[in-house]
Amino acid sequence: MPITVRIPTYLASFAGGRNSLAIDGSPGTVAEALTALWKEHPGLRDRIVDEQGTVRQHINIFVGEEAIRFAEGLLTKVPAEAEVLIVPAVSGG
Repeated sequence: MPITVRIPTYLASFAGGRNSLAIDGSPGTVAEALTALWKEHPGLRDRIVDEQGTVRQHINIFVGEEAIRFAEGLLTKVPAEAEVLIVPAVSGG
């Protein structure tokens, strides 16, 4: 069953103008889901992770409502038919 990856509007130009992308197969972790995403839309990679493959500070990734920063990071499990959200971090002062 595919999972859905939602990306912010400002990154849609790197994904064929789409904000919602289906990832086929059964990625077991966020890292596997992102790897599949990069294969289809390689321009997204450098905007989401740095050169070491770590999620950039200004990006948050959620599996459902769970932030991967507070779970197992890129090794966070992705259940079948899950929704992975990639959102810009919000800061305030």
